[in-house]
Amino acid sequence: MSEPAANVVEFSVSELSRAVKRAIEDGFGWVRVRGEVSGFRGVHSSGHAYFSLKDADAKIDAVIWRGSYQKLKVKPQEGLEVVATGRLTTFPGSSKYQIVIESLEPAGVGALMALLEERRKALAAEGLFDPARKVALPRLPKVIGVVTSPTGAVIRDILHRISDRFPVRVIVWPVRVQGETSAREVAEAIAGFDRLPADGSGPLPRPDVLIVARGGGSLEDLWSFNEEIVVRAAAACTIPLVSAIGHETDWTLIDQAADLRAPTPTGAAEMVVPVRADLLDQVDGLAGRLGRAVRRAVETKRGELRSAARALPSARTLIETAGQRLDIAGGRLARALDAATRVHATRFARLSGRLSSRLVTTRLGRERDRLAGLDERAARAVRLVVARRADRLAGLAQVLSALSYRSVLARGFALVRDAAGRPIASARTAASGAAVSIEFADGRLAARIEGEAPPADVVEPPPAKRAAKPRRKADPPPSQGSLF
Repeated sequence: MSEPAANVVEFSVSELSRAVKRAIEDGFGWVRVRGEVSGFRGVHSSGHAYFSLKDADAKIDAVIWRGSYQKLKVKPQEGLEVVATGRLTTFPGSSKYQIVIESLEPAGVGALMALLEERRKALAAEGLFDPARKVALPRLPKVIGVVTSPTGAVIRDILHRISDRFPVRVIVWPVRVQGETSAREVAEAIAGFDRLPADGSGPLPRPDVLIVARGGGSLEDLWSFNEEIVVRAAAACTIPLVSAIGHETDWTLIDQAADLRAPTPTGAAEMVVPVRADLLDQVDGLAGRLGRAVRRAVETKRGELRSAARALPSARTLIETAGQRLDIAGGRLARALDAATRVHATRFARLSGRLSSRLVTTRLGRERDRLAGLDERAARAVRLVVARRADRLAGLAQVLSALSYRSVLARGFALVRDAAGRPIASARTAASGAAVSIEFADGRLAARIEGEAPPADVVEPPPAKRAAKPRRKADPPPSQGSLF
């Protein structure tokens, strides 16, 4: 065995480690490494991330410093195949080399789809996509909030379609729809609209519905709307939210968290507002139906009123029946009082014969007083009943007088009767030379008809009104005679 050369340069451990570090960093510098994330257990308390990249035959340690980790668009996840870009260096404390990653991206569309499916399952397990969380859109929103880029065809298509269908106020919250800050801006816009007070006291009116919109693109272009921060903001929003991301075949996670998904931004505008012309036609149709229903109801009630009026008795019948009952009651009352008086007088005479002279005097006095009281009470009762019946009869007489034809005669009119006493209602029914009687309010006159009745198409002018004679005061009713 040969001896080591005596002239070989001697290094300390630190010197050798630094030399290896320089050799690796100078020899490789920036590299792109493709591999599967392994050993990732989340971010360290310091904010740094430590894990490994591996393939079928080898493994390399990796670290992402806190500043770089916060800027990553795609975060490392266990088992995710990625392409990492960074610097190759060594860690002298353990004599191993590692890659310091500055950027990270999935290794192709397949990796993105796997990441998307894993994230979808995790969020679905939390209930963020539950249909019970979704709310219906308002039928006639007054204010619509739109979260999208302020430039481009998307916002123009939305505004144009809303203006054509049902013009309402639209508030646009401008955001980036692609890039590193896109997800954060979209989430803040949704939360900002949701924080506006419902009573209108804020700087802007609170929208009745929100539209989050973006044009079409690749899976990488639409990735901002698959970020967890955006999905959680959409699920937590209390304002009904419509997602309109990409074309009809494009699906993102915000579509499943939103209350409604639109195939396109233009379709979202059609979903949130109705067609004004259709509403006007519907209102006109309802107004016509309401008018017809009201007319039918009025006709029905008019027929019912006529039927009820025919079933009512006449005023004369009511008065005659009430008068007859009054006469019967008056007769019965007088006879009853007379009979009661005779009964008490007979009883008094029978009792007085039984008593002795002394008792007769005392008892007779008491009975006389009692009889006098009964007589006075009976008289008061008779007067009260008669007065009430008289008042009622007077009221019925007034109603009868108001309904009588004599009231019409008292206003200056006259009643013409033929020789048989029947009223003549038309001039054409009276024969020339016939004898008639004319009844006025104060008496009757005999007369004879001269001339002929006017032809049917000639209308006689109305007779001049006669001066109304002063009404005579009605004779007072005969006073009620004594019942005793």
